This record gives sequence, C-alpha cells and structure tokens, in this order.
Amino acid sequence: MNNAIGGVELSSMARGFDVTDTMLKAAPVRLLLARTVCPGKFIVLVTGEVADVQAAVDTGAGRGGASLVDRFVIPNVHPEVLPAVSGTAVVGKLEALGVVEAFSVSALIEAADAAVKATSVRLIEVRLAMAMGGKAFVTMTGSVAAVDTAVAAAAAVVGRRGLLVEKVVIAQPRPELLSELI
Repeated sequence: MNNAIGGVELSSMARGFDVTDTMLKAAPVRLLLARTVCPGKFIVLVTGEVADVQAAVDTGAGRGGASLVDRFVIPNVHPEVLPAVSGTAVVGKLEALGVVEAFSVSALIEAADAAVKATSVRLIEVRLAMAMGGKAFVTMTGSVAAVDTAVAAAAAVVGRRGLLVEKVVIAQPRPELLSELI
C-alpha cells in the first residue's frame, strides 16, 4: 500500500543519481520519479509506507549534503496526488479552475495535497519544473467556492515557506483550457 509520498530536491544532477540509489537501498519504497528539472536541479520522488518513505527521504537528504535544496514527506497522501504528479489524472469536465505556482517542487506537492484535503476539488495536474525555470504548479477544478478554498489552502502551505509565485481562480474558464492542462 502506498500511503505516503516523499521527495528530495537537489542542486546537483550527479548527486541526484547517487541520492536516488541511496534512497532505494535505504527502504522498500517505489520510485515515482528521478530526473533533472530546470534550472539544473534533480528531483527524486518515492512512495510507500510512511516509515519507509521517511527513512528513504532522511537517508537521501543526508546523502545530498550541500546539494540539498528541499525535502518533504506527506503521510496519508490524498489519493488524487499521485495521479496528478504522474500525469494520469482523469478530469471529465472543467468547472472553476485554480492554479497555484511555486518556486519549489517539494513545496508544491505539499500544497497540492493540502488543497485536495481542504475541500472537494479534483486535481488536474502537478507540473514539475520542466521548461519553467525550476518552478512548479498545480491545477485543480471544482465549484468556485471549493476552488477558492483549495487555492487558499495550497497558497498558505507554499507561502509559509516564502515560495509562492502566484495563485489564481478562474470562475468560468473556457473549455479549451482543459486540453492545454493535460
């Protein structure tokens, strides 16, 4: 059962491969993602049982040394977060649209989890720092009130870390936007 997600964000790509190997050897976790992200960073995401994810992230962060940019563990991650990160979320209809943008991949994944736990919204995507200068964003849909609440919750998580770029709620987005989001 994969009830936790965790990650390590690094400033070195070479160290990123080393940290990925170290994390996978530290605990029985499943690798979600290990890749370079702009601007010259490396992100490692794993999932599994909470204690295993915590052990892998702690070990990876320690191995990262001076290259460590950020880290996180989300126990009891909402079931919509993993499909949104992997790009497999299915959204049939675009209602109100919420977007939260952050300077950190790690902070943004935590924000996405907070958003979907705060109210009844569907995550569309968590886009991770590729061709975006190292930033990341989450998109979500639902009623205007729900999206307002979710965006506020996500922005609060990112804002506490000083990493919020922007947040928007579009009450009646054009349907063409959905094809651009997935």
